[in-house]
Amino acid sequence: MLKGVGTPAARACLIAAASWMLAVGSSQARTPPADAITQLSLPGDEGWDYLTYEQRGERLFIAHGTRVLVVDARTLRLAGEVPDTPGVHGIALAPELGRGYVSAGKANLIVVFDLQTLARLKEISTTGENPDAILYDPATQRVFSFNGRGRNATAVDARTDQVVGSIALDAKPEFAASDGAGHVYVNLEDKNSIAVIDPRALRVTAVWHVPGCEEPTGLALERSEHWLTTVCGNRVLAVIDSRTGRLLGTAPIGSGVDAAAVDHRMAIASCGEGVLTLLRLSERGVPEVAQTISTQPGARTAALDAANKRVFLVTADFGAAPAATAQQPHPRPPLVPGSFRLLVVQLPTAVWPDR
Repeated sequence: MLKGVGTPAARACLIAAASWMLAVGSSQARTPPADAITQLSLPGDEGWDYLTYEQRGERLFIAHGTRVLVVDARTLRLAGEVPDTPGVHGIALAPELGRGYVSAGKANLIVVFDLQTLARLKEISTTGENPDAILYDPATQRVFSFNGRGRNATAVDARTDQVVGSIALDAKPEFAASDGAGHVYVNLEDKNSIAVIDPRALRVTAVWHVPGCEEPTGLALERSEHWLTTVCGNRVLAVIDSRTGRLLGTAPIGSGVDAAAVDHRMAIASCGEGVLTLLRLSERGVPEVAQTISTQPGARTAALDAANKRVFLVTADFGAAPAATAQQPHPRPPLVPGSFRLLVVQLPTAVWPDR
């Protein structure tokens, strides 16, 4: 899911965003009022992918090229990094074990690090190529890497950091979620579906087609209500009953979406066109758009700090895309050096109330 590579829809959105910025100038980029968004310049000129927020430690982990940047969310200052994670996609945290896990897609590795010191501890080879999303399941104390080109998942016992099995998916997995009660869910991007995995038996127990959803990417679960929210490349957010796979409802979102988050009866979708869609969920889980906040083009991955009603996103400025070739039919626009940055959006209390 490293959107330096990305799906065709994500690449198209990135190119469109770059063209739009060149046409109108970065000073005219759509943003919310100055008091609603904070920006922090970050080092590095490589691509990026998932953001993971550690609520207890109030730290933000950012997958960025060949390393994971760590930001202190209280001070909004860079607090350190986990180095040497080539092609990093995602970060999973196992707080009770004091460790974190990084999917290094280009190296086909899971990198284990110390959650306190950020020191690298170990490398684990995955059972499939291009580990992308990565998830810690507290019920089994297992880590799962979802391997894009391998079309499978690797299961690791987080107590020993040993591979305990592999799960065939016969599809390209994207983001995943755990209910902490014996079920892991993963989006199957090229099959417009969600697979349900038994994390102990290491087998797929169901595959649910999501009507009206094309190229699902981000996935989030509201455990108390059993609602899975998935965001789709055709500008749709869908809510599914995590017990039955039944579609509860859909709502429109922005284009170039990559991430979803949910907290009780509110959900977000971060979209690369430069919008953050906020959605209310009814008592039955039916979503409706509550507000659309302008962010910045390219801000497609996000993490939610529900306690403080903040959303973290990252983006950069882009140059002109090179000409298409047979080898690169969808060339990526280059990042403008020194432009990588963190955006912190303060959610409006009227739209995102307390529980």
